[in-house]
Amino acid sequence: MRLTTMTDYALRLLMHVAQRPDRLCTIAEIAQAHGISEAHLMKITHQLGRRGWIETVRGKGGGMRLARAPRDIELGAVVRSVEPDFDLVECFAAGDRCLLTGHCRLAGVLQGALQRFLTHLDGFTLADILPGGDLPAAAPSPVRFDLPGPS
Repeated sequence: MRLTTMTDYALRLLMHVAQRPDRLCTIAEIAQAHGISEAHLMKITHQLGRRGWIETVRGKGGGMRLARAPRDIELGAVVRSVEPDFDLVECFAAGDRCLLTGHCRLAGVLQGALQRFLTHLDGFTLADILPGGDLPAAAPSPVRFDLPGPS
């Protein structure tokens, strides 16, 4: 499973804004700091504002700030509100045409994995992932699977 770029950028935006609680942050500032297009950030800002994660102030001197304290923003809730879908396999989506539906246990296994992933995220807040938080800072390390080679 891979989260969309929109979710990645939304989390970066929230982290950036959370680290500057004493002032409004602008789209241009965040775009420059993270190398993200302003047009893309505008869409994300709009969505985060509509979902109640940030407050936006229009006009000259405007910008954005968190609508809640970082400790009150669960990562799982943010991901659920930004990700367009969690259809890991065809049978999770509307209009399923999989010939194995009803005769396959894979969907249940994948649904359980997805729920564990989201439940894990629910255990963390925006405050937990900010620099100086309680979690140790670690470089992301991709999960590697030892798959058997051809025999």
